[in-house]
Amino acid sequence: MPPIVSVVARSNTGKTTLLEGLLPALKEAGLRVAVVKHHHHTSSFDTPGKDTFRLAEAGADLVVGVSPVQVATFSRETGSDDLDSVIARHCAGYDLVITEGYKRGDYPKIEVHRAERSTELLCDFGEILALVTDTDWATNVPQFSLDDADGLAAFLVAWLDND
Repeated sequence: MPPIVSVVARSNTGKTTLLEGLLPALKEAGLRVAVVKHHHHTSSFDTPGKDTFRLAEAGADLVVGVSPVQVATFSRETGSDDLDSVIARHCAGYDLVITEGYKRGDYPKIEVHRAERSTELLCDFGEILALVTDTDWATNVPQFSLDDADGLAAFLVAWLDND
């Protein structure tokens, strides 16, 4: 299993925005990164009415969409709540797996915090690998500003080297 870190935050705090800045910096550092996005709903990721959706609805266990710019796979699996199994099946060979969500999971967490969203953190400091925030917290946990994707990427590269 590759190293795994979870990016967690309250809704609309900026997890995806953080990842949009962090991923290019990690790629520039030479890492192969997989992202596993937690989807709270029982609805499909695929768009209703599109061919891939229609084929899955018709009973295909796996649908692979192929275009000149990407390959997307959609599979129906039972037990997909078992994050370890999903990562083992789909993320082998990557240098780092980042999960978006899974705030109650067992993996080290990068918590994204905005003062306008809450005055409290979701996680205990003992669970947090790093904190991305617009507030100073009295802790030894490394803290990064909301726009310091390069600093966070350098921290993660060093963490991977020491792991």
